[in-house]
Amino acid sequence: MKRLWSALRRLSLTKWILIFMVAGALVGWLNPDLGTSLKPLSTVFLRLIKSIVVPIIFGSLVIGIAGHGDDMKRVGRLALKSIIYFEIVTTVALVVGLVAVNLTQPGVGVKLSGSADQGQQLAQKTTSFGSFLEHIVPQSFFEAAATNEVLQIVVFSILFAVALSQVRGRPKEAMLGFCEGLAETMFKFTGIVMKYAPIGIGAAIAVTVGHSGIGVLVNLGKLVLTLYGALVVFILVALVPAALIAKVPLRAFIQMVKEPALIAFATTSSDAALPKAMENMERLGVSRRIVAFVIPTGYSFNLDGSTLYLAVAAMFVAQAAGVELSVGQQVVMLLTLMVTSKGVAGVPRASLVILSGTLLYFGLPLEAVAIILGVDELMDMGRTTVNVIGNCLAAVIMGRWEGEFRPSWKPGAEPLDTAPARELSTRTSPTTLSTPSS
Repeated sequence: MKRLWSALRRLSLTKWILIFMVAGALVGWLNPDLGTSLKPLSTVFLRLIKSIVVPIIFGSLVIGIAGHGDDMKRVGRLALKSIIYFEIVTTVALVVGLVAVNLTQPGVGVKLSGSADQGQQLAQKTTSFGSFLEHIVPQSFFEAAATNEVLQIVVFSILFAVALSQVRGRPKEAMLGFCEGLAETMFKFTGIVMKYAPIGIGAAIAVTVGHSGIGVLVNLGKLVLTLYGALVVFILVALVPAALIAKVPLRAFIQMVKEPALIAFATTSSDAALPKAMENMERLGVSRRIVAFVIPTGYSFNLDGSTLYLAVAAMFVAQAAGVELSVGQQVVMLLTLMVTSKGVAGVPRASLVILSGTLLYFGLPLEAVAIILGVDELMDMGRTTVNVIGNCLAAVIMGRWEGEFRPSWKPGAEPLDTAPARELSTRTSPTTLSTPSS
C-alpha cells in the first residue's frame, strides 16, 4: 500500500488529468444520469479558473509594459508584429477549413428538420464591426472584470500601464510592486486550483458524454471528422512550419502545452486554460512581457480553431440547404468570417453566435444551428484545443522575434511538467525587463 501511495504521488498533473478524463468518459457512458449530475464539480473548477483571469492579465501586462520605463515603441512594435502574425495564421485556418469542407461535402444528404428558434436567438447577439470597436473599450474596469471580458481588460491594462510609465518616483514603484505581487500571488493561486483540475476536468468529460452520448456521431460523424481532420492538417501546414522557422524547441513546447491543451479539450473553454498556458510559456523561457501581451490578445485575434470551424460549419449549412456557393461567394464568406470572428469570447459555444450571424448575412437557414448544436460540444473540444496551442505558439514565436525567448529545457533534463516552477521573481521583474542583446 505504501508503494502504491508513493507511486500515485509521483504521477504528474498531466497523467492525473488523463486518468480522470478516462474515468469521466466511462461514467458518462455507463451512467449518463450520474455523469450529467457531476456538472457542479465542473462548474466549480471553471469558476475558480475564471476568477484568476482578470488579475493575472492585469498584473502581468502592467509589469511588462510599465516596467520598461518610457520605451513605448517596443510595445507598439510587439502589437504590430502580433497582429500581422495573427492575421496570416487565421487566414490559413479559414482556407484549410474551406478546402476540407469542399472536399468531404459533409452537408450533402443532411435533412434540415430542426427549429430555427435557437439560431435566431444566437443571431440577435451578433454585432457589426463598428460595434466591436466600441465594445473593446470598457465602460468600467470592474464591469469588464465581472463579466471576464478579456479584450477589454487587455485594453484597459495597456492604457493603465502607459499612464503608469509616465509617473515618477515612489507612486510608480508602489504600483509596480503591487502589480508584481498580484501577478506572483495569482500564479501561486493557479497552482492551488490546478490540484483540483483532474476532478473538475473529469466531471466535465462525464457531463459531455452523459449529455451527448455517442449516438450523435451516427448522423453527423462526417462533419465532426471533417473538422478534426482539417484541424490536424492546419497544425501540420501552418503551426509546425511556423515553429520550425522560428526554431521553437518542439519537444519542450509539447511538454509545456499539453496541460493547458488538455484543460481546453475537457472544458471547451479557452479561458479555463489561460492561467496555466501563461505560466507554462514563462517556464518554457518566454519573457513575461511577451506572454502577458500575446496570449490574452490572441484570445480575441488568434482563435485559429474557431475560425476554421466557422468556415466548415457555414459551408456545411450551405450544402445541407442545397445552396451552391461560387468560389467568389466563398471568398466573400472567408473575408466576412475573418472580420466577424475577432473578439469571439473564450467560452463554450461562443462561435455559434458568429455562425448564426453569418448564416443570416448569406441567407442560409438557421434551422441548421439546431442540428449542429447536437455535435457542437464534441467539435468545441477540438477547436478550443487548437486555439490554446496556437496562442501558446504565438507567444514563443513573438518571444523569439523580439529576442526575449531563452529556452529553459534541454533533452535529457527533467520533464517540465513534473519539474517545480521557477520563482516568478527570477523570471521577469520590473528591473530585468530590458531586451536581451542579440
